[in-house]
Amino acid sequence: MEITIKEIAKLSGVGITTVSRVLNNSGPVSPKTREKIMSVISEYNYIPNNNARNLKSTQSNSVALLVKSIANPFFQKMINVIKQKVALRGYQLIIQNVEDTENEVDVAIQETQDRNLQGIIIMGGSFNYSPEKFKRLKVPCIFMTVSAGADVPLENYSSVRIDDEAEAFKAVEYLISLGHRRIGFIYNAPINIMTPNSLRHKGYLRALQQYNIPYDPALIATDFSSLSGFDFGFKMMKQLLLKNKDLTAVFAFADIVAIGAAKAVLSSGLRIPEDISIIGFDGIEEAEFYHPSLDTISQPAHQMALSGVEVLFDMMQGGKTQHIIYESSLLKRGSCISLTK
Repeated sequence: MEITIKEIAKLSGVGITTVSRVLNNSGPVSPKTREKIMSVISEYNYIPNNNARNLKSTQSNSVALLVKSIANPFFQKMINVIKQKVALRGYQLIIQNVEDTENEVDVAIQETQDRNLQGIIIMGGSFNYSPEKFKRLKVPCIFMTVSAGADVPLENYSSVRIDDEAEAFKAVEYLISLGHRRIGFIYNAPINIMTPNSLRHKGYLRALQQYNIPYDPALIATDFSSLSGFDFGFKMMKQLLLKNKDLTAVFAFADIVAIGAAKAVLSSGLRIPEDISIIGFDGIEEAEFYHPSLDTISQPAHQMALSGVEVLFDMMQGGKTQHIIYESSLLKRGSCISLTK
């Protein structure tokens, strides 16, 4: 029985793409790796199938970036880095927004078939994906800011994200350390689907529990039918102020929501941070240049984007999947104040 390229790759300890580069004399391959592959080819008397080679040569040098909520300023920071690094590798980056009603993996499968893609980056979304669908995705895939969820084997994909629950806990713990006990939380997440926003809600609740602060549902402002954004933050903050005259601090699940919330506070004749302390999440520039500058949990967008590209291209060369969790930073800019001073 004739040996296949896949078997040559396995015997050589490299990826299929690397074997293809040697056979087609295209792309960089180290002399040592080339010699190892050629040795296997010679030993098994492999004769390339010209039709298969011709088909392979028609493959595009493209990867796709599928983004849930492409207008998100935090995502824009990562997209700019990804565009640059993919281009430097000689590949075209196809960027596509994924609608709320669409499943990212379904879109990835279709785009791979239509465009003959070499890899997929999925940014945003949830932690709930079907392992059956991953079997239909025939190219390397990496998730940014989320993972595929507990049902999908880790060897089927890679991921780069933060621990949203732990980072939200950090934000609320900071407010508690400043003496705040009446802490509002603004977030938006679909019911029965795990998202980064859901995990930030869990972090909020865990911090209250650990510091023996009673949970009050009146301090939660959420609306599953609305999108996140400045208007959402403004609307939710107004609701919190109406229901909680003793409110002293607010944690917003995203900086763009925190900016809207801050506007609502100021428009109500209150001061930041003297009357209400506010902390956001993400670390976007708009929050820093808002007046007053907003405290935030800053995600390492640049490093996450770099890692995402490196891991994807390593997978495209036959490398193993990786799952990287970064730590965020608490940026204190002056929008939170101690009640004990």
